[in-house]
Amino acid sequence: MRVLMISDVYFPRVNGVSTSILTFQQELADQGHDVHIVAPHYPAGHPEMPHITRVESGYVMLDPEDRLMKSNKIYELLPHFRERNFDIVHIQTPFLAHYAGIKLARSLNIPTIETYHTFFEEYLYHYVPLLPKFITRSITRSFSRSQCNAVDAVIVPSIAMSTVLQQYGCTSPIHIAPTGIQMAKFDSGDGARFRAKHGIPADRHLLLHVGRVAHEKNIAFLLTVLDHLRAKHPNVLLLICGEGPARADLEQQVKRMGLSDNAMFVGYLDRETELLDCYRAADVFIFASRTETQGLVLLEAMALGVPVVSTAVMGTIDILSPNRGALVAEEDVGDFSGKISRLLNDDALRRQIGAEGREYAHTWSAPATARRVADIYQGIVADKAGQLTPAAGLS
Repeated sequence: MRVLMISDVYFPRVNGVSTSILTFQQELADQGHDVHIVAPHYPAGHPEMPHITRVESGYVMLDPEDRLMKSNKIYELLPHFRERNFDIVHIQTPFLAHYAGIKLARSLNIPTIETYHTFFEEYLYHYVPLLPKFITRSITRSFSRSQCNAVDAVIVPSIAMSTVLQQYGCTSPIHIAPTGIQMAKFDSGDGARFRAKHGIPADRHLLLHVGRVAHEKNIAFLLTVLDHLRAKHPNVLLLICGEGPARADLEQQVKRMGLSDNAMFVGYLDRETELLDCYRAADVFIFASRTETQGLVLLEAMALGVPVVSTAVMGTIDILSPNRGALVAEEDVGDFSGKISRLLNDDALRRQIGAEGREYAHTWSAPATARRVADIYQGIVADKAGQLTPAAGLS
């Protein structure tokens, strides 16, 4: 299978979409498929890879982390793409990549599939605060329905997200294929090394949150939990790993609540090295996002043997429902902090749940989920064979 993936984001931009694309590209390639990625060029630079085409891009207003590809530069690549004889276009993001992917597929006379990574209904209003939530909700539902119905099929990472799109009126076939865990990448990591580097004593209780530092991740709630928790565990420390638009607000919240000695922002960490050390250093991984379509960081923590305390909302339900490797908490300060405290007070329970989580993470095998996606591709290509006709333009 020859797959042309197109995305508005990719490494060095760090987020769950980038991780998902990388995981599937590597696993599908290992299984003999040809996957080529079209993604923005970033000013910070990135290694040249034969399976990635970087497209000239520009600044995105109010979002310095991201880049906007120049559509004319994408379409200039069409003769090259035609020579590659791709079987399917896989769109990974709903912005310029969506519309460019649709046009490329029509010109190449091949089908399209799109992965719906983000629950925009509970996301957009954080970034357009002047509009009432019911308006942003209506906009995102209409936008999502239109985009999903413009492609031949949709991939979602969880049952909850499939249900949401069906409620929106998505009529394209919906397939559930979560991003899997590449367990071989989670065999290393040195927690003692991380603690020594950051001056954290070996006996200090360490909580960890990994993810984009954004409002929809509900980190403000975790800081409230931390404030409540320190009454019983005054020396507890919360590490917030990642970057994002909410960092300045959260740092101000830390100061207002007098949590400067109990919270530390460490920014982005290299996924192959220091992030693994960071996970290993933690006693408990905590998470309370309301908008996750999967919650891959939960599986990463489990794969490294770190017990999890998390709410089970949207996509995280699929991971947490077996009650393995985690204690599921309500979005209630008392319940959430009580679950954390239970783990901090019981070393044996922490080790038990951590071991359960590592065993459970193996059931989310990246090779298996990649085979699932390859089967989806094959079905779509077979269904569309002989049905598409050459489109005008983009010749």
